[in-house]
Amino acid sequence: MTDAERYDYDLFVIGAGSGGVRAARTAAAEGAKVGIAEDRYLGGTCVNVGCVPKKLYSYAAHFHDSFDDAAGFGWQLPGPATFDWATLRENKTGEIKRLNGIYQRLLESAGVTLYNARASVVDAHTVVLHNDAGEQQIHAKKILVATGGWPWIPDFPGSEYAIDSNRVFDLETFPERFLVLGGGYIAVEFASIFNGLGSETELIYRGELFLRGFDQEVREFTRDEMARKGVNLHFNTNIAQIEPSNGAYWVTLTDGKTLEVDAVLAATGRHANIEGLGLDTLGIRLDEQGKIPVNERFETAVPSVLALGDLIAGPELTPIALAEAMQLVDIHFKHTTPAPLDYATIPTAVFCHPNIGTVGLSEEQARERGDIRVYRTDFRAMKHTLSGSQERTLMKLVVDDATDVVLGAHMVGDEAGEIMQGIAIAVRAGLTKTDFDRTVGIHPTGAEEFVTLRSVSRR
Repeated sequence: MTDAERYDYDLFVIGAGSGGVRAARTAAAEGAKVGIAEDRYLGGTCVNVGCVPKKLYSYAAHFHDSFDDAAGFGWQLPGPATFDWATLRENKTGEIKRLNGIYQRLLESAGVTLYNARASVVDAHTVVLHNDAGEQQIHAKKILVATGGWPWIPDFPGSEYAIDSNRVFDLETFPERFLVLGGGYIAVEFASIFNGLGSETELIYRGELFLRGFDQEVREFTRDEMARKGVNLHFNTNIAQIEPSNGAYWVTLTDGKTLEVDAVLAATGRHANIEGLGLDTLGIRLDEQGKIPVNERFETAVPSVLALGDLIAGPELTPIALAEAMQLVDIHFKHTTPAPLDYATIPTAVFCHPNIGTVGLSEEQARERGDIRVYRTDFRAMKHTLSGSQERTLMKLVVDDATDVVLGAHMVGDEAGEIMQGIAIAVRAGLTKTDFDRTVGIHPTGAEEFVTLRSVSRR
């Protein structure tokens, strides 16, 4: 029996998020017969409840500062600016529907068969689809699990009153008092967003400082700037309980403080979204980090079952899932051996206010490797000489003292993500501090500071 007779598809993908769709489309372009199942929404977390709506809400929150800054440049608004939550929410929903349609057309134009169904794996080559019409069995030579992550809320008294990062975009009414629990990038982003939109915002984190794993100076600088903008930061504490009270909530903290708020967001991490997939029946187990172990070919303990993106070890970033999807197709359908992904020089941004952009090693990581030089500056951006804002910008380069290679670049400030994308090319290419010094700056910009840093701040 040939493969065509034995299998319905060469590749069947479970999950139509960024990684799953990219793998499906590129495999189909190589001549593979591909099917894909999605039971929620096309585009996955990023398009629907992640990167896209979050950045739109971040844009909305930045207008608060822009209105304040405008006066110093001669603009007089006719009256106090007002914000309408429903307008932002519904316009966001319309944009996501547009993107959902684009994803569907991309799959259709690539010749990928889309199933609006929930899938489970019953053996190494068999998937069962479940929807209102009943069940359908699919046989595939290879099965790719690309279901991403799902928000997790810890269990404590009243935790059922907390919302997760999937639900926060569509609150029925705008919370005038907003509390965020967590210390990762999602927590600091939403604290900044709701503060910018006008909420009295509290950020609760059990540790000494948020954004664990980021450069220490970046973390401290971000803390100070967020506090300057009005976010109330509470470290070394946690939520003891949440109690409903006349349409609001009383939140008791483990340090004894109580806060009355209108909504509580638990931005406390994401777990692999594999419930009901049946992977355990195949002997596929999660590791100590809650990830699916795979080899360099993205194969699980069952070689015909593949996994990528947020389900496996590595940064939980959309561009990573896309890059892994391309590698997977190269390996399994182009039958080539691509160079391994360089996870050490992946740029990332945190869209808190002000933004964070970073690539390469933190100062602490670089010091563990050997002698370094650190070049850094912090300043009020030119814009704020007239706006009157006291917001400051931080930029720093971490350089290997022996080779002069730039090991890491970090920024906290306006448009840090946009600026860091270009800097990331230089760091990925292994350029030296001398290369930076020989690059002519664009004046007057904030970004030019990266090529005019001349004095060593510390070694």
